[in-house]
Amino acid sequence: MKYLLDVNVLVAWGWKDHADHERVARWLARERGLRDTVFLSSPIPELGFVRVSVHQGAGTVSVKDACSALEGMLAHLGKAHAFQNDDLSATALPTWCTGATRTTDAHLLALADIHGAKLATLDTAIPGAFLIPA
Repeated sequence: MKYLLDVNVLVAWGWKDHADHERVARWLARERGLRDTVFLSSPIPELGFVRVSVHQGAGTVSVKDACSALEGMLAHLGKAHAFQNDDLSATALPTWCTGATRTTDAHLLALADIHGAKLATLDTAIPGAFLIPA
């Protein structure tokens, strides 16, 4: 199974003080143990992780720090990680996307779909996405 990791999954996994850190860490460890699991990242979730980390760090996390944390996280996944280029037009959004706040979710779901992956998320409002189990 291939999973495109959503921004919220990366943020929860990357910061131990996040409320869902243990939930995501357990799921990643369990899935990583399966032979055919591939965890995908792409530009939007990676940039989102950096942006949210710097913003939530309120001056304690620099862009460089967030990038280093992300690099370490992805390196930890080893051969189970692959980078997915984002080759999907911004206009290729599903019909359920009717508001500005859902455009990134819809884009990532469509990107995962066209590459035979599931969007792994903590967001319960994305139709067809894979919700990380509690």
